[in-house]
Amino acid sequence: MNRISYKPGYISLHRSGELRKRGEVLWEMLKECRLCPRECRVDRIAGETGTCKATSKLRVASFSPHFGEERPLVGVGGSGTIFLSHCNLGCVFCQNWDISHKGAGTECKIEDMAAMMLQLQEQGCSNINVVTPTHFSPHVILALDLAVSQGLRIPLVYNTSGWERKEILEILDGIVDIYLADFKYMDKLHAATYSNDAADYPDVTRSALIEMNRQVGVARPEKNGIIYKGLMIRHLVMPNNVSGSMAAMEWIAGHLPLETYVNIMIQYRPAYRAHLYPEIDGYVSRDFYKEVVTGARILGLTNLDVDT
Repeated sequence: MNRISYKPGYISLHRSGELRKRGEVLWEMLKECRLCPRECRVDRIAGETGTCKATSKLRVASFSPHFGEERPLVGVGGSGTIFLSHCNLGCVFCQNWDISHKGAGTECKIEDMAAMMLQLQEQGCSNINVVTPTHFSPHVILALDLAVSQGLRIPLVYNTSGWERKEILEILDGIVDIYLADFKYMDKLHAATYSNDAADYPDVTRSALIEMNRQVGVARPEKNGIIYKGLMIRHLVMPNNVSGSMAAMEWIAGHLPLETYVNIMIQYRPAYRAHLYPEIDGYVSRDFYKEVVTGARILGLTNLDVDT
């Protein structure tokens, strides 16, 4: 399978008019916003803001071929990342805090985002990778619909914190080719402490991962090493086991296919306001990381992306 032979599901939805229809359904939700689990119910179209601090005006921090993503997403030409400003989760250790917390970026039109998608495809990117898309999901879908009419043909990666409402994911069914989802916490108290009172993160995200898997299945690279469809989970191992790493691996092994793609990450560093929390103001030991990887393998998980 190569990029030309893979046909994203959004193409047929565009031709039937369904893609635009779903984008418009999501847009209507902006009037009483409930796009994410916070369900702030503010009128973003009128300029009101909720926890994410975003109005209905699209803001993009940057877009470019990115070579730092998972290898099966990068290929030769990179992953076509579009970094969206603001964030609904608000982690105190966020490495991109200037974008997510401060809203750094440029106001754009939906037509501008469609042009970005087409430019990234023209540059040879393997996919369109929308980063932190939850609060701008209507804009992403409407831009996608416009870009398809002008020749967009590469997979859509929905690069998310994992904290997604099932109702919204159901609207995205058949549109998203690859879910690239974080699985940050297993403990409600930790989620509330480090992610702005998101105590329901463990429950909501577990439900979301099951729904994502139902939609796109297991992510498997083709002969050229590229993944075109499937669920890819990122789990960041944190100091003092704040992320509940082994419990997360146990849950994945017990509720998703054992061949589920899981990237066990050791990249944590104390950024933004992590210094205010002594238990996460440090780094993860290599020995503990190896324990998590070994434990995941003992559980039978076979599709692990690990730091060696």
